[in-house]
Amino acid sequence: MEERLQKVLAQAGVASRREAEGYILAGRVKVNGKVVKELGTKVGPDAFIMVDGHPIHRERKTYLLFYKPRGVVTTMKDPEGRKTVADYVKDIPQRVYPVGRLDYNTEGLLLLTNDGELAQALTHPSHEVDKTYEVTVPGIVPQEKLDLLRVGVKLEDGMTAPAVVVLTGYDYEKNLTHFTVTIHEGRNRQVRRMCDAIGFPVRYLRRVMMGTLTLDGLRRGDCRELFHEEIEELRAACGLKRNPEGKAERAVERKPERRTEGQSARKPEHRTKRRAEEKPEYKGTARTKRTAGLRANRENAAKPNYKKKES
Repeated sequence: MEERLQKVLAQAGVASRREAEGYILAGRVKVNGKVVKELGTKVGPDAFIMVDGHPIHRERKTYLLFYKPRGVVTTMKDPEGRKTVADYVKDIPQRVYPVGRLDYNTEGLLLLTNDGELAQALTHPSHEVDKTYEVTVPGIVPQEKLDLLRVGVKLEDGMTAPAVVVLTGYDYEKNLTHFTVTIHEGRNRQVRRMCDAIGFPVRYLRRVMMGTLTLDGLRRGDCRELFHEEIEELRAACGLKRNPEGKAERAVERKPERRTEGQSARKPEHRTKRRAEEKPEYKGTARTKRTAGLRANRENAAKPNYKKKES
């Protein structure tokens, strides 16, 4: 895929995009041996670029699936000194960034990448990429309250789109309700605010699915690269073209290495033993499986095909 020259220079860390435009206009940039002075110039992945006679090394596209634990900030730096997602990808040479956000007390699936086109497409509401959350709230939630989530509730920033809500169980002993919510919008703290709107504030929240990606095989703090097929499925879900070379620049074709919580990503040849992970404190969790009719299910609030985990 071709990209604007100034964008490529900025991604390579040469300068900001605005500064890169100045370099181009000043005739300091060559592409395949020729000086380029037009800001609209686009270059392919194989273009040889030089700035002031020095070759530019372009970053390879990298796609990471991260199981964010609670108590981790979804940024690369935190002025308060709290743990961030950057602490889990210290050994990754590429500069990756989170796609969307999970708040400090929410755990679950988070995508990290340096593919700006895909990141923008995934977070744009017009593409309606599904995100599924497991929710635990205190109290026994009646069906009529869950129905409000299914048809949409009024928030400060407007009505929410209809959601797919599946009740996965009541815990009468602990006075808790467990259910899953599938939405395609990306508003700030949306699921928490939806639950607040029906009078049942969230006690536990975990994102378990985004598009076709799931947490299968990952533990809290784990990070793995996406498979080539997973990247192409995400691009298709967003209406993006397949990789022009038919292969992702940074994708694996085998089962990736997993890590224990608190460790940074390791090279494939390094393997570490994992400690046993604490099970979630609630019962009746659900493992989501995407079906071809999920979009239609949202419209008529029918239940998608969820398979319960053993408690």
